[in-house]
Parts: sequence; C-alpha cells; structure tokens
Amino acid sequence: MTIGTEAFAALERRVGVLTDRAEITGLIDGYLISLDTVPRGGGRFDEAWAQRYFTSDVRISTPVGQHEGIAGLAEAEQVTLGKFERTQHVGANYLIDLDGDRAAVRWNALMTHVHLATTQQARGEDPGGHFDVGGTFTGEAVRTPDGWRLRRLDVQAVWTTGSGPLTPTPKAEATLRDLAGGA
Repeated sequence: MTIGTEAFAALERRVGVLTDRAEITGLIDGYLISLDTVPRGGGRFDEAWAQRYFTSDVRISTPVGQHEGIAGLAEAEQVTLGKFERTQHVGANYLIDLDGDRAAVRWNALMTHVHLATTQQARGEDPGGHFDVGGTFTGEAVRTPDGWRLRRLDVQAVWTTGSGPLTPTPKAEATLRDLAGGA
C-alpha cells in the first residue's frame, strides 16, 4: 500500500503536532517535578535550571509575587521554596493550543508544602504540618533553538488549606485574605 504525497504531508503535520504537544507536556512536567526535587536533593535552583524551563524575557506572576526576566529567577524560587521542608506539585488537565512556534498553555495543579520544623515549633504545632494549594497555571510556551520554553506564566490560587509560611510576601497575604472571603 502506497501513501500519496498529500496524505503523507497530512500525516507528517499530525505527527509534528503530537510531537510538539508531547514536548510541551514534558516541559511542564519537568518544571513541576523540579520544584520538588531540586531542593529536596540538597541542591539549589541556579541559572541552568532557569534556562531549562524559561526564556530570557519570561514574565511570571504567582500568589507570592511577580518576576520579569530570567535574571534572579532561580534565587527567587530558592527563597520561595526554602520556606518549606519539602513540596509536591502535581499537574493535570493540560490544554495546549498550538500556533506555529507558540502555544497557549493551561493546567490545573495541586501543590502541597510541608512546613519547616522551625515553623511548626514557632506555631507550637507538631512537625509535618502542611499548606496545600489548588490552582491553575496559564501562560505561553515558545519554540527556541533549545526546545520549548515558557515565556509567560500566571499562577492563580483557587483554594488553600492550612496555614501559609510564617513570613508571607504582601501579595501572598492578600491572596490568602481574598481566598478566605476578605476576612
């Protein structure tokens, strides 16, 4: 059986779309897993980590704060996740809308943050307490010479349980207040 030129071209396009979707899903999964494994393994977020997941002109907005550009991104992530003993970020329901070398992305996430023993001690609570967040990630991925990278990322908390870190940022305090109904 021989496939005609037109049918072969259509098949090639479909394979290309599937490949792009798989690469973007891998980028997202790698990023989420890195948030848990880099500090847990005793490592630190560094420039190589940031370049693996983001473009140099990345814009990120989270319940903790905002960041523009790749410079300083690793340090900011280290400070944010350094407030916890360990974390687990689980992503699901990926929506990827491809448009050539760009893609709009969206996914849901469950994020568990186990407090430091010192945080629990300061609160007069037993070790192991955690702060859980359910949220959404939306943004844009772009194809670069090094593969797909995130250029824009907007993280929205939808719900939380437990107490946040001892020293939240002003933006994190406002987010928690909003989710609690302004109380």
